[in-house]
Amino acid sequence: MDTIIIPQEMIVQLENIVGQSFLFLDMATRTHYGHDETEDYNFPPSVVVKPADAAQVSEIIKLANTYKVPVVPIGARTGLSGGALSINGGIGLSIERLNSITIDEKNLQAILGPAVITQEFQEAALNKGLFYPPDPSSRGSCTIGGNVAENAGGARAVKYGVTKDYVLNLEVVLPTGEIIWTGANTLKNSTGYNLTQLMVGSEGTLGIITKIVMKLLPKNTHNVLMLVPFFKAEQACEAVAAIFRAGIVPSALEFMERDAIDWGLRFLDSVSLTVKDEVQAHLLIEVDGNYPDVLFAEAEKIMEVVEHFVIDEVLYADTEDQKNALWKLRRVVGEAVKSNSIYKEEDTVVPRYELPTLLKGVKTIGDKYGFKSVCYGHAGDGNLHVNIIKGTMSDEMWENEVPKGIREIFELTVSLKGTLSGEHGIGYVQKNYMDIAFSTQHLQLMKSIKTIFDPNNILNPGKIFPDSI
Repeated sequence: MDTIIIPQEMIVQLENIVGQSFLFLDMATRTHYGHDETEDYNFPPSVVVKPADAAQVSEIIKLANTYKVPVVPIGARTGLSGGALSINGGIGLSIERLNSITIDEKNLQAILGPAVITQEFQEAALNKGLFYPPDPSSRGSCTIGGNVAENAGGARAVKYGVTKDYVLNLEVVLPTGEIIWTGANTLKNSTGYNLTQLMVGSEGTLGIITKIVMKLLPKNTHNVLMLVPFFKAEQACEAVAAIFRAGIVPSALEFMERDAIDWGLRFLDSVSLTVKDEVQAHLLIEVDGNYPDVLFAEAEKIMEVVEHFVIDEVLYADTEDQKNALWKLRRVVGEAVKSNSIYKEEDTVVPRYELPTLLKGVKTIGDKYGFKSVCYGHAGDGNLHVNIIKGTMSDEMWENEVPKGIREIFELTVSLKGTLSGEHGIGYVQKNYMDIAFSTQHLQLMKSIKTIFDPNNILNPGKIFPDSI
């Protein structure tokens, strides 16, 4: 694909907007902003700029429209679908200076800059006795703006919902440079089209988010965390739906197959866990609330459910240190896999009852195409992360055979009434599988919305839509 060459007069005008200290042309900086966590891709932008506010973002966008130069919003670069990759060069627009936090304790709301780190926001809310539930595994490094752009989920989505369920209002710079607020700072809003929710999950293709109004909840005071080992991985998946049928809604319900646990333990020196050779998978299950007696009763009910399956001794986390260690093990799995091999991560999601069928199908497809996979994820909401490992596979097989297997995995997922991504987005790497989930008419309708917002196609072009659309 062609890389955009930005004329010198435009560089001068960009420098006038953001200042010399916040414009970068050197290859080291451009390379740094040219990647996220998607495989081993790197697409350096032609120039990196770091605006200070929405007004500067607006001026940059207007200039880009004049010169017909693409602009790619860049956050913390923790994404797994290539959404922040500057695949055509152009302007890499880093939002990292927009990092303010204001907590409105009276209304249980927060006004945030998009560069606020998710964990820092969670901790700021907790300090006020409040709770922000969305909890992506990369919460210590990902940003709220990126979470909104991808509609991130995380472990506690099963009970509390995903990012979209907490966004009330957004300040957005449109691809033509206008600055708008998409909604209102209210819990209910039936006034016109819901532009707020249209922006959430739009992956930086419809506008650049410069402020976010989030709702908050009162924090819970207690939780119970248990790790359940299963001798059969498919039974671990079967147990997920059984827990909900028993009337329990956990605050988190995570699945980790054996390799995920083993790789995580090798990656972390600080976590110790003995796992019998026969154990194939674990469920990490949390219930939370304000009344310990209720939580222990729920934990006992979960035990009654899982004891119908072939399990080993259940581990109850007795201390905060033990709870933190188990959560650290779960959160680090993706990083552990990446430290072992180049990999492709698919973000499949199905109705939770279909998880056993999906897991079995993934393994069968892997055998057919000669690849190994490590599976884990947010089983409580049917979200299974499938990490396909390159290992010693030849480049030819990796480039030509594995995509055939991925297509079959997605075809299976959609046949089970699921879809291609639960929380990572489509971005650059999944766009040519979109025909599995959507008809041409459906895709063209989405593309028409993009064109209305962005008539010159300058904002994050080449993402979401198949090359054929």
